[in-house]
Amino acid sequence: MAPEYKHKFASVVLAAGKGERMKSALPKVMHRVAGQPLVAHALSALIPLKPEKTVAVVAPGMDSVKETAENALPGCQFAVQEKPLGTGDAVRAAGKALAGYPQTILVLYGDTPLLTPQTLSRILDAAASADLVVTGIRLVDPTGYGRLIVDGTGQLEEIIECRDATPEQKKLTLCNAGVMAVSGKYLFGLLAKLSAHNAAGEFYLTDIAALADEQGLHSHVVEVDAEEMLGVNSRAQLAEAERVMQQRLRVHAMQQGATLIDPDSVTLSMDTAFGRDVVIYPQVVFGPGVSVADNVEIRSFSHIEGARIEKGAVIGPFARLRPGSVIGEDAHVGNFVELKKTTLGRGAKANHLSYVGDTDVGANANIGAGAITCNYDGAQKHDTRIGAGAFIGSNTALVAPVVVGAGATVGAGSVITEDVPDGALAIARSAQVNKPGRAKREKK
Repeated sequence: MAPEYKHKFASVVLAAGKGERMKSALPKVMHRVAGQPLVAHALSALIPLKPEKTVAVVAPGMDSVKETAENALPGCQFAVQEKPLGTGDAVRAAGKALAGYPQTILVLYGDTPLLTPQTLSRILDAAASADLVVTGIRLVDPTGYGRLIVDGTGQLEEIIECRDATPEQKKLTLCNAGVMAVSGKYLFGLLAKLSAHNAAGEFYLTDIAALADEQGLHSHVVEVDAEEMLGVNSRAQLAEAERVMQQRLRVHAMQQGATLIDPDSVTLSMDTAFGRDVVIYPQVVFGPGVSVADNVEIRSFSHIEGARIEKGAVIGPFARLRPGSVIGEDAHVGNFVELKKTTLGRGAKANHLSYVGDTDVGANANIGAGAITCNYDGAQKHDTRIGAGAFIGSNTALVAPVVVGAGATVGAGSVITEDVPDGALAIARSAQVNKPGRAKREKK
């Protein structure tokens, strides 16, 4: 984590883009990387730096973006860009919220999920001694990127779009990465001078570089890692951002003491938390909201979301843990077992082919193969309680609401519709009838 930034600053996060290339009904910044919306990644990178104000610029009707932004960075303010008139116009929309703010204003994009607090801190440090700081990246193939025109002293003279660059300028490999830090004394004055006399009819934020140079302001370029500046404008770029983020998360998990036997096959979420000496087998997926304590083993092809797994538990292979599930110490969840909103007590086992939902399972209880809790009656969900040390026979159906007492046994193949007292044996199935000699006659 980056150290707290020592200078005062405000931030503007541009999140109004609809993302037409995404071919989606979702706003672009609501698409997810590692289980978290793009805009939440951008805002989360600001948290360690403690901006005095943050303004997210959204389009009309983007209530989902507002809600996500507020959750990611409480206290975030909002400005609405009424029409899509370019990045310069988007920043200008934040003017009311930041009127008279004299310190550095950091401008970043809600579709750049890979930015780190460390990089933002470098940009802000440079802004402490400059009026305008622009981020630059070096590319082997800079086709399509705006070029940064810098003089011999390091002064940024202008940002020129690729389509407007001369053949000589197109040979330059220092490209515009998008993020800017601008003195609040000058930002909105520069924005007021922008012109929309271009093919798109939009106000480009990049044009303030030339305006700043004309005014004699000190403009500087900070070179950053190109991978961090990846913006998501298409499904292909979304997949690339996911790939990079997953690699970061896997490395971090292993640095914290988890063993990933085949790291590239494990999918993590931003908030996945591992204890020490956790072993993760290949092809495991962690959705949001999962915490895993020490010495847990998670076997292949398991899918886990919104669950807590305590010390020494064994999960999988082919297990599914759904939100609200808690797996107790040394408990076992085996192959083709699905748990939903279920607490499995210490040492309890559900090892084969079961569905257990809305259930509290006591310590050392055993759920036999094929046993299920029937928690839904077609209108409402109901709870099941299984006491400590109880034994549920194979292919049993527990029709909720129902209680199986501590130490009770339910015979295989039973359909249990009434409570079973502590220590009792419950059998609820039809009596077997044998017909001597009938088997051969039926076959004939």
